[in-house]
Amino acid sequence: MKLTVSKGGFFMAKNTWWKKSVVYQVYPRSYQDSNGDGIGDLPGLTSRLSYIKDLGADVIWLNPIYKSPDRDNGYDISDYRSIQPAYGTMDDFEELLQKAHVLGLKIMMDLVVNHTSDQNKWFQESKKSKDNPYRDFYVWRDPVDGHEPNNWGSYFNGSTWKFDKTTGQYYLHLFAEGQPDLNWENPKVRDEVWKIMRYWLDKGVDSFRMDVINLISKPAGLPDGQKAPGEKYANVGKVVADGPRLNEFLQEMNQKVLSKYDVMTVGEMPDSTPKDAIKYTGLDSHELNMVFQFDHVGLAGNPDKRLGKWNDKPVKLVELKQSLSKWEKELNGKGWNSLYWNNHDQPRAVSRFATDNPKYRVKAAKMLGTTLHMMQGTPYVYEGEELGMTNVHYTKLSQYEDLESLNAYREFVEDEKIIDKTSMLKYLAAKSRDNARTPMQWDDNKNAGFTNGKPWFELNSNYQEINARDQIEDKNSVFSYYKKLIELRHNSDLIIYGDYELLDLEDSQIFAYKRHYNNQSLLVISNFTDKKLTRDYGQKKGNLLISNYPDDLDMEIRPYESKVYLFR
Repeated sequence: MKLTVSKGGFFMAKNTWWKKSVVYQVYPRSYQDSNGDGIGDLPGLTSRLSYIKDLGADVIWLNPIYKSPDRDNGYDISDYRSIQPAYGTMDDFEELLQKAHVLGLKIMMDLVVNHTSDQNKWFQESKKSKDNPYRDFYVWRDPVDGHEPNNWGSYFNGSTWKFDKTTGQYYLHLFAEGQPDLNWENPKVRDEVWKIMRYWLDKGVDSFRMDVINLISKPAGLPDGQKAPGEKYANVGKVVADGPRLNEFLQEMNQKVLSKYDVMTVGEMPDSTPKDAIKYTGLDSHELNMVFQFDHVGLAGNPDKRLGKWNDKPVKLVELKQSLSKWEKELNGKGWNSLYWNNHDQPRAVSRFATDNPKYRVKAAKMLGTTLHMMQGTPYVYEGEELGMTNVHYTKLSQYEDLESLNAYREFVEDEKIIDKTSMLKYLAAKSRDNARTPMQWDDNKNAGFTNGKPWFELNSNYQEINARDQIEDKNSVFSYYKKLIELRHNSDLIIYGDYELLDLEDSQIFAYKRHYNNQSLLVISNFTDKKLTRDYGQKKGNLLISNYPDDLDMEIRPYESKVYLFR
């Protein structure tokens, strides 16, 4: 059943290409190795561009490819104008960019400017002396009573402050010790960031994903935060996110750089609310196009607040519906949303939000794709999601590589002894970022077709059952289904622009909602359980548009079934 493409309406008047786009995220280190060193690289990605084009994506988001000591897998940048040698050369990047553009694919770079690497020349100069010209590029403070300047806790566990003996002061790092925060209050820092942005845009880059961009404006005086009972440090996100000058800095960025280019921008904004997001992405705000919010991926935290996200509890569907629907409703007509289930910082979607039980995995992966891609916003597909790749289910600490995971294990198990080893390993298996970073599963040959050498990171052992080669030609595969979802979105103003209406919030088994636009409506029904259920949403009166089952049993909704109906 074809959806009509209508004209007019609020969003059509404001139409821009990124609202109709689908983004495919590539974690370069794990995508495709071309030279046998076991590390994914730019020539490897270039060789796979046709695969991404076949899927139907419009934009490729590259996680950081800049020169880096790799303490946080590239999010600690030592040189913003150089390519990480393991990934190739600038010539390799320019070839990737050129060939992507020939295929009609745009390139999104990861802009990491809340912090740099401690190996960056700015920081190397900054720490030499208090009167160095680069000293004020970073946030330095004297000790307070012989201790850290405040009680902020790092996103990667422990304090946000690191003492430097050379000058007797602490520097601020909201993340790892090797990631000192830039001082955005210094106009010279901002000017340097604008130069970096222009450098890449002038090369032809089409988009920026801005890493933790809502943390760049720190509160005046850097005051202590409110500590939760039993916690050693205050949650820094609650103190720093959406600081007093953030709008000013983003407007300056737009005025000085972004407004000069036809560029797509998305700001990663932990701890932001829809009201915050509207300030940054509002149609008349002159700042960013959209935000990455964290509400739905932050659900199911541990009841023991000291452990934060670390647990293995399933997400409650009612809470998931409430979270996603809040952003759909509150941004409608005012801002723009990013739609995603997983990325390089999150566990695999099918394992986290549905099931990776082989009996239902394919149906569950398709169900999640349907639920998300029928919403309003720009969808993001993380590499391997289109295959239904799963969590890796490691059982030993030695198998993990992620800094956040290793720090958490050390703090909670070894230092503070607030959890036992077995439980923490279960939590890592459920929530570690490493679940998303195992190499891409291209075929069932040795190393899954990722490399001819020794992979930098252990592969998921299920690559013989889950791989791209098997799925590309299989019309019933997860890959083929994602192609259909993306094609539907490309051809439907209703899916892109339609208003959102949640149905039956308190239903703990079914996620159902409607979309409305120019006298057309969609009804989306998704079963998040392995049970046969019966629901009547009036679906008999609609025309089935897409489903992850080969037939339609009307009011009966089978395990992990998802179906979409069109009403005229």
